[in-house]
Amino acid sequence: MLEFAVMRLLGYETLIDPFLKDMRIFIAQFADLNPGDRVLDVCCGTGAQILEYAQRGPIAVGIDNDPAMLRVAKGKRMKQKLDNISFQLADATSLPFKNSYFDYVSISFGLHDKIRQVRNRVVSEMKRVVKQHGVLIIADYEVPLPRNIWAIAARGIEFLVSGSHYEGFKDYLGSGGLDGILRTHNLLEEQRVRVKSGLVVIVKAKKI
Repeated sequence: MLEFAVMRLLGYETLIDPFLKDMRIFIAQFADLNPGDRVLDVCCGTGAQILEYAQRGPIAVGIDNDPAMLRVAKGKRMKQKLDNISFQLADATSLPFKNSYFDYVSISFGLHDKIRQVRNRVVSEMKRVVKQHGVLIIADYEVPLPRNIWAIAARGIEFLVSGSHYEGFKDYLGSGGLDGILRTHNLLEEQRVRVKSGLVVIVKAKKI
């Protein structure tokens, strides 16, 4: 278990964060944040997305249930001397925030790896803590996956992780990906873009 946790952290630091750097920058622009907005990033990992939000002046919070990931995120925050962002250890299925607290709530690659029951609880919590006219930003795999080398690599990585992660991935694909999530949770899509050669879809949505 410890070895897996170390490999997961190293994978984020050396592979995932660099690969998604341009997407993180784009999401911060896509969200159209303003100074003083309250922003929550769910399943924030090493804090890469929050660090991009910070450049636009919001009051941003990242939550994750992995203490090792959060130690890395907090280290980056201290190194860059950012005082408008913070990180908390928390369960995405039971967010420690009051209803309608945030102007924006985002999640990137934090849904496809969860079994359906957990995935739905996470999105329900995101809906609960965002304001009625606030914005949800969700980035994850496009469904169906494109027919290219990136999709083949993604399938291989998800298979190697195995366990409940892979079961969640298969169910995510089978249930329609983000389209299925939007329907299930009665979310109104406002804008959609595809990046990374069509591998990733980013959706901006609101509560109806």
